[in-house]
Amino acid sequence: MDHIIGQTPAPGAGPAVGANMIIDGDQATFMVDVVEASRTIPVLVDFWAPWCGPCKTLTPTLEKVVRAAGGRIKLVKIDIDKNAALVQQLVKLGLPLQSVPTVAAFWQGQIADLFQGALPESGVKRFVETLLKGAGGSMPAADLVAEAKKATETGQHAEAAGIYGEVIEQEPENPEAWAGMVRAMLAMGEEEQAQETLEQVPANIAEHAEISGARSALALASEGRAAREKLGAFEAALAADAGDHQARYDLATALNAMERREEAAEALLEIIRRQRGWNEDAARLQLLKFFEAWGFEDAATTAARRKLSALLFR
Repeated sequence: MDHIIGQTPAPGAGPAVGANMIIDGDQATFMVDVVEASRTIPVLVDFWAPWCGPCKTLTPTLEKVVRAAGGRIKLVKIDIDKNAALVQQLVKLGLPLQSVPTVAAFWQGQIADLFQGALPESGVKRFVETLLKGAGGSMPAADLVAEAKKATETGQHAEAAGIYGEVIEQEPENPEAWAGMVRAMLAMGEEEQAQETLEQVPANIAEHAEISGARSALALASEGRAAREKLGAFEAALAADAGDHQARYDLATALNAMERREEAAEALLEIIRRQRGWNEDAARLQLLKFFEAWGFEDAATTAARRKLSALLFR
């Protein structure tokens, strides 16, 4: 497509970000609507046909995701039956339009990516997020999630919960936002509200890793509350008998509830060192639950996982 998309647009050409971001295009306006516009904003081109069944589900999904992008991406819909000459030219230049739906992403006058067939909303969202990332941007919801995480890092959990709530309003199936909301409530000691929030998570994301992690965090919070009250007893039991694995296991649960993650992990690792497989592998399974609750990118998770691997594969 070099001689089409390589042309230099006239000064000032292309739509402003505030312009209509979902339009019907045709062969007469393709250069302006798509190629020239893509020099300032990523453009999705939806090649569809009235007789195409999958198009009837994909096009509304594309429109929904583009609206959620809040003006950061544009959608141009091309009816291939009404624009046969354009389609023929694009096919000759290498764009696979033998079947529809086909969605091509343009950025800086070039095709950046494409997909064929009717992706689910989650797939379209990932496609758009990747496109925006390549263009140096992100979805508005992603910005809000990042803002909420910063609030969490500074202990502003109520503010974080409020921001996550905004994300959920925009994207009801955003697992990071639901999980973040649960974790924020836990940080504020609102376990009942955290449980109620988990029960409201949409069914199709209920087993997402983020949600599973939040669920584990809630379960551990309940266990830890009871264990924390007996911290002194567990420490005394271990002082009397270093081989009391149950006391060490309970101590780990209490330490985790107190956010002493490295110490909690080390207590479970010590059980594995002393008696691998103790109590039907309870120490290892609890450690894996810790990892899930903390998040797999957490520093404590990374460090403890390395130690666990060294123990299991030595």
